[in-house]
Amino acid sequence: MRSPLADAERERLIAAILPEVPFDGWTFRALRNAARQAGIAPGEAVALFPRGASDLIAAFSHWADRQMIARMENERSDTVLVEPGSLSRRVALALRLRFEVLLPWREAVRRGLSVLALPQNAPLAARLLYDTVDAVWYAVGDHSTDFSFYTKRASLAGIYMAAMLYWLDDRSPEFADTRAFVDRRLADLGRIGAVRRRLSAAADSLPRPFRLLRPYR
Repeated sequence: MRSPLADAERERLIAAILPEVPFDGWTFRALRNAARQAGIAPGEAVALFPRGASDLIAAFSHWADRQMIARMENERSDTVLVEPGSLSRRVALALRLRFEVLLPWREAVRRGLSVLALPQNAPLAARLLYDTVDAVWYAVGDHSTDFSFYTKRASLAGIYMAAMLYWLDDRSPEFADTRAFVDRRLADLGRIGAVRRRLSAAADSLPRPFRLLRPYR
């Protein structure tokens, strides 16, 4: 069972380690330096992140997810969040806010992705990616529970990872190129979804024998 006190200390350590990561990476050395900055015993800090880099990167990713959700909640009065039919715009806003959270720590993100790219960390990378896209859908108010729950997350996972790699090298003012990249990908996804809905509706109108072909679409 997780302890609220331990969770608070983990959050303090993540805040303290981020300036250290560009120099020492996601290492125990950086963690011990962060512990001294946060006034936490180094041994206690190591006990909170026993697997080192993987635990630290997971905590960082979840921290960024929580920050993104909090910023979305602060945007509730924005017309983009109440305008009918603006789901893709809300998703784009959520992604932009998460990138804003990460902006001061781009080198930490880059180093984290390098660690997650190692074969032994593939399960963790997949889990963190799922957690992030799930947080995005939660933040935009999507409450689907049918098959679209999974398809939405799978589709957004591909868009998010591509946007992340684009963002890491984006030097455009206010990351306008990344925002345009996300808008294009979401528009493509919307068009594909519209075509699938039309095909599904057309198949429903076919005589019953033809409906047997639907599983082969």
